Amino acid sequence: MSAEDRVGRDKARIDEWIRYAETSGETPAIDAATVVVLRDGDAGLETLMLRRNSKIAFGGMWVFPGGRVDDADRHAAPDPLEAARIAAAREAAEEAALAIPPRELVMFAHWIPPPIAPKRYATWFFAAGVSDRDHTIDDGEIVESDWMTPEECLGRHHEGEIELAPPTWVTLHTMRAHDRVEAALEWLAGRPARHHATRIGRSDAGPVAMWAGDAGYETTDPSVEGPRHRLEMFAEGYRYDDSGVAE
Repeated sequence: MSAEDRVGRDKARIDEWIRYAETSGETPAIDAATVVVLRDGDAGLETLMLRRNSKIAFGGMWVFPGGRVDDADRHAAPDPLEAARIAAAREAAEEAALAIPPRELVMFAHWIPPPIAPKRYATWFFAAGVSDRDHTIDDGEIVESDWMTPEECLGRHHEGEIELAPPTWVTLHTMRAHDRVEAALEWLAGRPARHHATRIGRSDAGPVAMWAGDAGYETTDPSVEGPRHRLEMFAEGYRYDDSGVAE
């Protein structure tokens, strides 16, 4: 897939969302959780990436283990964050046969897709380190898996080999600053967790996802001058700019 094809696909998806919203209205968000599973590899920090079955939500995309928060998770922990923590650990076990204690998960972000999206998952993002252990995919929801460095995964996306959703891309972009699991988890635990309620703007160069702190966020106009908190999804490559976010 060429860079132009990648941008064309992104534009087509957003156009489809807009048409859906015009006829169906806003879609309520479903609570979900995901876990970025990290290990120390020969090439540095690696994360477990899973490719979802093309027939289900986010079909064909490469993702982190995760899924919706079930009623059983809420019964086990009435607090929404703790229920999400339990759900993330459960999904890692179901999708990749990894046993990760919920208490070891580091929460670092919360993402909500734009209101125009036909299916919206309000997702808690956690991270956890594992030893170099085997994993097993379910061959149902998940059809392929691989350990990749963040740089490798982003490179494969840039070349059109794999498809990544914006939250996955931004997370990998963030993780590539660290070489080892311990350093990454320590940094995430010490940084204030970020909340991303996404709004989409469009420019001649391609779609722009924006979050609070961006000058164009309120109007969804990416041309507004000022601070930036956005992901530009252009043909020459994706570019993340969070210079408008105070740490």
